[in-house]
Amino acid sequence: MVKKWKAIYYPLPDGSRPVQEFIHALPENESAKVYAWITELENKGPNLPRPYAAFLEDGIHELRVKITGTQERILYFFCFQNQIVLTNNFEKHSQTVPKSEIRLAKKRREDFLKRFPNKQEDYP
Repeated sequence: MVKKWKAIYYPLPDGSRPVQEFIHALPENESAKVYAWITELENKGPNLPRPYAAFLEDGIHELRVKITGTQERILYFFCFQNQIVLTNNFEKHSQTVPKSEIRLAKKRREDFLKRFPNKQEDYP
């Protein structure tokens, strides 16, 4: 299957990428699982169904991953026709996604679109 979408790890102004660093810090088998889900997201985009992904609000979505009994969430948004920007991740402990995490994803989306107003293949 040809990927229709490209996942991009949101870069902080200092160049660090929080979601990518979170994944790299996981044990190999768990990081492989997260990367497999991201690949599935790249393949299906907004058509990736529950329970794998869900729309939250205002263009923010969540990738729902269970690793070692922990509910992990990666928030993201779609932009530039074929890109998915993975903004932040957190361990979910309640029924609802914390508003603070959604606000952070929105803030990072605003920052990303301000710093990168045009579609680019490589981000710093």
